[in-house]
Amino acid sequence: MHLIEVEAENYRVNKQFTFYDLANDADDLAADSIPSPTLHLQNLRRSSPFFASQNFLDHHEYFFSHLILSAASTSLHHARKLFHYSPIVPPPLFAWNILIKAYSKTFSAQIHSVKLFLELLRTSPDLKPDKFTYPFVIKACGHCLMLRVGQSLHSMVFKAGFASDLHVNNTLLTMYGGCGAVDFSRRLFDEMCERDVVSWSSMIAAYVDCNLDLDALRLFKDMNMVNEKPNLVTFVSLLTACNNLLNIRLGKSIHSYLLVNGTELHVGLGTALLNMYAKSGHLEEAIQIFNTINKKNLQSWTVMISCLADYGRGEEAISLFTRMEEAGLTPDSISFSVVLSACSHRGLLEKGQALFDKMVNVYNIMPTMHHFGCMVDLFGRAGKIEEAYKIILSMPFEPNSVIIRSYLSACKHHGRALFLDKHLIQLLLKTEPNVGANYILAATLSSTSGYNGMDNMRNAMKLRGLKKIPASSWVHAPGGDLEALVMTEEIIK
Repeated sequence: MHLIEVEAENYRVNKQFTFYDLANDADDLAADSIPSPTLHLQNLRRSSPFFASQNFLDHHEYFFSHLILSAASTSLHHARKLFHYSPIVPPPLFAWNILIKAYSKTFSAQIHSVKLFLELLRTSPDLKPDKFTYPFVIKACGHCLMLRVGQSLHSMVFKAGFASDLHVNNTLLTMYGGCGAVDFSRRLFDEMCERDVVSWSSMIAAYVDCNLDLDALRLFKDMNMVNEKPNLVTFVSLLTACNNLLNIRLGKSIHSYLLVNGTELHVGLGTALLNMYAKSGHLEEAIQIFNTINKKNLQSWTVMISCLADYGRGEEAISLFTRMEEAGLTPDSISFSVVLSACSHRGLLEKGQALFDKMVNVYNIMPTMHHFGCMVDLFGRAGKIEEAYKIILSMPFEPNSVIIRSYLSACKHHGRALFLDKHLIQLLLKTEPNVGANYILAATLSSTSGYNGMDNMRNAMKLRGLKKIPASSWVHAPGGDLEALVMTEEIIK
């Protein structure tokens, strides 16, 4: 029997209920995960004298806190309602901590973790937040990019005497990194009297998140010098840095290390490896990694679909998208961006239209600029200029330069100046006034459509000092700059 059921039975509570009494729809809650006999929320306050007469106060806070814990694991809404009707005024700190933690771990509700903490300070001045309270609120600040609030919490931590607490400091490191304040992260890291692998990994991740990949590699080198063994989080950050620096050599060395040590490719680590191989031109290795990832999530599927699309294997990308749906994952806006790009690159008009319709009508996803851009490109490549123009007109926002250029290029390629919109040309030149290719495209279309705009475009280019740039190709040399190469050799050794 569940602990709360035992307590309820021991005190012979007459008014018992299930959480179903609070739900508008009984299907909102899972019966097997919720303790059934307990107190009706509306009677909790009125029941306090009864509990006192039954010596209930001796166990009262323990009972209530665990009731909150059970509710929070199932429904934050009902946990908060139960908390609001607490017969204990103010509720015990343990109950506050449970609810603050639950909010901080729920992506869409993390701001409520901060609000609840502020409510604790405002309504319960005699309750002092402890070393278990602060990390959850600080974590929420990092996710919500609330740097100033996070700095205030750092000050409170110092005044409360938790400045040397390792867990609190590690959470502060992560918060500063998440808010892009990497200088604050490094200052705190250097001042910490105690560090563990989480501290090192958090600082490395902060550097990577701020695109300071060389600094991340330098810190990893320092980590090796103090004989701190990296964990999986460290490797995910390092692989991301390798990906950003196109440092496939170091990335492969990390992969070899993981294989030698028999490390299981959990989804985060596997996706980082997959991303690295995909972006460095090693498609077959990327496919092998994808097939070995256990419990693939939406991100790993999306990365693999994007990889296939980038390599011109649009049909395979669409097939993999279908497999993802069959595996029970719900695609998001990014997933559809990737698969629509695959359709666009391969000119798969009917399939692209079907996927776009499914996105809007089945998954209720509002199309973004990129989604509309893919559809304009699809219809433009197919020579359906009128349909492409209708899509632009249907957009709830002005098209960006990529969409306009795609549409105008399709008009030029298919000789369909009939649907040329002078407003679009003006918008393109207004959006990107310093791109010479735009003036040349506009001049060509103006001439083709009978507009006498060639001389005007040339004059506009001269006034801005623009010239037509000859076609060229630029390839990034693998391995990045010299310092990265030297550091790679040292780390590998």
